[in-house]
Amino acid sequence: MNKEFIEPSPFICGLDASLRIIGGKWKPLILFFLGHGTKRYGELKREVRGVSHKMLIQQLKELEAHGVILRTDYKEIPPRVDYTLTPFGESLIEAMVPLCSWGERNTETIARALSKRKEGTSS
Repeated sequence: MNKEFIEPSPFICGLDASLRIIGGKWKPLILFFLGHGTKRYGELKREVRGVSHKMLIQQLKELEAHGVILRTDYKEIPPRVDYTLTPFGESLIEAMVPLCSWGERNTETIARALSKRKEGTSS
């Protein structure tokens, strides 16, 4: 009897797998804004406030490599490049909606917790 060997998953759990895709400070925000439609680089740079050019490019390349976003280069002068979600990315956005809702409902509590952390107290 020939049994196929099934390689174990490299992930601890589904959350581990998800965080490998969206982990980091900027990727969730990039995805949030792309969830509202196709964006050009400059639009993303303005919307994802605080991200450096280098970091935004790096994060976009990683999301593209993971199959979450699609980069379309129109080969024009001046350069025109659009970013949009793939179907895989759209399914990820659907999974992020409850987390966004939780953040909206708990904004004040989160702000207080972060403020306490800045003050160096823990209560």
